[in-house]
Amino acid sequence: MRPVAVLGIGQTKVDEHWGKSLRELGGEAVFAAMQDAGLQQADALFVGNMLSPLINHQNHLGGYYADWVGMWGAEAVKVEAACGSGAAAFRAALMAVASGEVEVAIALGVEKMTDKAGREVTAALATAADADYEVDQGVSFVGLNALIMRRYMHQYGWKHADFAPFSLNAHENALHNPNARLHDRISLEKFEKSPMVATPINLLDASPIGDGAAAAILVPAEKVSALRGRPRIRVAASAAATDTIAVHNRPDPLFLQAAYQSARQAYQMAGICPQELNFFELHDAFSIMSALSLEACGFAERGQAPRLGLEGTIKIGGGLPVCTRGGLKARGHPVGATGMYQIVEVVQQLRGECGATQVQGARLGMAQNIGGSGASILTHILQAE
Repeated sequence: MRPVAVLGIGQTKVDEHWGKSLRELGGEAVFAAMQDAGLQQADALFVGNMLSPLINHQNHLGGYYADWVGMWGAEAVKVEAACGSGAAAFRAALMAVASGEVEVAIALGVEKMTDKAGREVTAALATAADADYEVDQGVSFVGLNALIMRRYMHQYGWKHADFAPFSLNAHENALHNPNARLHDRISLEKFEKSPMVATPINLLDASPIGDGAAAAILVPAEKVSALRGRPRIRVAASAAATDTIAVHNRPDPLFLQAAYQSARQAYQMAGICPQELNFFELHDAFSIMSALSLEACGFAERGQAPRLGLEGTIKIGGGLPVCTRGGLKARGHPVGATGMYQIVEVVQQLRGECGATQVQGARLGMAQNIGGSGASILTHILQAE
């Protein structure tokens, strides 16, 4: 397999895009990435999306976007892995280029969620859970995460307020990201007084949905040199793993086995240990997921991840900055696009383009995208050269 680099990136703001269609959102991100890469054509297009058949009544997204962006004749397919669809599309594009079958591939993550009422979106999101043994019993994703968080707090003795730094950090970083949905600084008091959604998860524990698209252009690394003073961004590692789709079937519901497995494989592939990473774009759909991801990826002992927030380790300038552009919590979580936003944000950091939230000297960054309640997890490490 040949080395692969990210040549161009593009994204839209995460928002309620009432005036833009699904096709326009995705097209904007692709065109922005192609302009950034200095290209006008590609050989293949891989589209990460979860909800378009249910929310937008549109399937066949490969052909849909190839037609819209003028890639007639190119290979184009949709890739679905629930909320991990964006990273799954990136991995598919990566493997196509690494194998030598494709010279230029586009990975696009896109989702338009706000065209339907909240109850319809909630029902659509629930299709990523076990229909027989979770959904039919009336549990939603926020409900599943609430049960996990309650158990975690009971088992390890944490208070709800101990998770606040994850949300406060995300909101602080999003203030400096023009593409983030939420630009509101929050306090511990505001966090604690936020309306309850599913005990113990309140509104500020949870990420907001939204409309958005992000894309990246992948090419053989040998064809990329430092351009316009920018470093070459090589994909140092890509790994994917699965766990049981239903949380109750796991030996330990407080451990993300697929995160552990994919991260371990990624570290081995990149030839690094976790402590060598300069920052981590984790999947903070709920604050409890931040804690579980940090533990599974080797940054904290079991049951001790909240300390990283309380001690400031996760902040810009800390030992392991996370969610440097706002994360799912404040950038927003357009589910099928989220994994590609993470990739784009890693590239921005490695290029030194993040302004007030720039991680100084960043050379190695990791993104981890979670599908469902941890059933599908993909981990990527990118390196600036």
